[in-house]
Amino acid sequence: MFEQIEAGQILLADRAYDSDALRQFFLERGAWANIKPMTNRKNVPAFSPFLYRYRNLVERFFNKLKHFRAVATRYDKSPENYLASIQLASARIWMRFNESMA
Repeated sequence: MFEQIEAGQILLADRAYDSDALRQFFLERGAWANIKPMTNRKNVPAFSPFLYRYRNLVERFFNKLKHFRAVATRYDKSPENYLASIQLASARIWMRFNESMA
């Protein structure tokens, strides 16, 4: 999965991914790893709390997506139909979110 990240991209990850080797891997690829550092780190790497908030948005979206039974249990066996189910559920989540913002 990490091999798909290219130059100029940012990885948003939690503390479980905090390692110097992983950060070096992304640095060599030209990407930046915005990973929340462990509390016991001696040398604390650069970290943006502002960008880290977007990780929470993605986590909450996937949580809401799992509330749709057809998506969570994967009733559709073909990849095309399953993707369509995810897209319909995502559109419904987006519309519900925009309705509450109005």
